[in-house]
Amino acid sequence: MRKRVLAVGLGVAVVAGAGAGMALAKGDTANATLNAKQEVPKQAVAAPNGKGTFTGNLTGRRLRWKLTFSGLSGPALAAHIHLGKTGKAGNIVVPLCAPCRSGVSGVATITNKLENTIKAGGAYVNVHTAKNPAGEIRGQLKFTST
Repeated sequence: MRKRVLAVGLGVAVVAGAGAGMALAKGDTANATLNAKQEVPKQAVAAPNGKGTFTGNLTGRRLRWKLTFSGLSGPALAAHIHLGKTGKAGNIVVPLCAPCRSGVSGVATITNKLENTIKAGGAYVNVHTAKNPAGEIRGQLKFTST
């Protein structure tokens, strides 16, 4: 069984490598930032310095993930993976936690279609708070090939 890696951390988003329909090889990763600047629609977020990381390891259809964050305006009420390209809001496709604490982890089963959507840059992680119910920090999931 091939092991595939999905990792999203702090830093500038990098887009490269695997496109939709391409198989991931061991060591392929995704990097992005989770911050208020990426929220859609653009709004005055209550905690503009909030930041976070989402890391995951994809084996078969199982996504093992971990979410960390800091600097939010209050407790994280929920976090999800949403469909949506950069600059676009979209529907929830994977609930991660509700309520959430930094360092939470879990396992989700995803479809081939969702995997391909993530590879194509069509999904993001969003953390929601009471002051920012539409989302306080967001990070686009984008794969790079190592």
